[in-house]
Amino acid sequence: MNFGFIGAGNMVSAIVKGMTVGTKSYEGNCIYITSKSGVTAKELAKTCSAHFCETAEEVVSYSNVVVLGVKPHILAEVLPNIKQAIQKKNPLIISIAAGKTLEYLASFLAEKTPIVRVMPNINGKIGASTTGICKNDFVTKEQFQIAKEMFATIGSVAEISEEQFSIFSVIGGASVAFAYLYIDALARAGLKAGMSKKQALEITAQTVLGSAKMVLESGEHPYALIDQVCSPGGTTIEGICALQQNGFENTLVKAFDAVLEKDKKIGEKK
Repeated sequence: MNFGFIGAGNMVSAIVKGMTVGTKSYEGNCIYITSKSGVTAKELAKTCSAHFCETAEEVVSYSNVVVLGVKPHILAEVLPNIKQAIQKKNPLIISIAAGKTLEYLASFLAEKTPIVRVMPNINGKIGASTTGICKNDFVTKEQFQIAKEMFATIGSVAEISEEQFSIFSVIGGASVAFAYLYIDALARAGLKAGMSKKQALEITAQTVLGSAKMVLESGEHPYALIDQVCSPGGTTIEGICALQQNGFENTLVKAFDAVLEKDKKIGEKK
């Protein structure tokens, strides 16, 4: 089983490294990579003992699974050029492009091409991605399992209906940046109060990590956990009230809506 990657940016790099260097689940010898300039693909291929290819057509010719790792607006340029190669080889096509639906991808390819849509996030660089996945009707059970196993090398994988994929792109994709912003803001507040930024950042990140584990493993609702931390007349409830009075929750909902709207606009562009 050979895997091809068209594009070699941060996300593709995380996936290939997760498959080979991170989990050692796949041999680099079964991976073929290309990129527009060739520079990033060559570096990634060297790091993971994979094959560098000069063209996307060459990648397709070697691969049973082809991952489209280019930006969404580049797909309309790339797909027509490899349509014949895909039709000849009939590989499983996997797209990680935000906003681009299975129907959109299929419009560039031969009828009945098996297509999987995937949305990983940047935490895949450390094997901690939350990845959403869906497929069209021409993907076999075996092919879908192959796709899920690939992305399990960089974190957890959740099957999502395509109707809810835009929602997933916010809470499973863009929200990592929200979390980074929260962590940095809290650490900067610690810096303002007199603690070193490095120490404040480490403490904040560990606290967020622990809080996430608590929600996942305790089975308790987040608000029930909030109540456990807030004692009558205590310090924490003052902070909670300040966050609510200043629109913390409402701002998050607005951020969610903004990302969702942008995702849908990207999907509408041809």
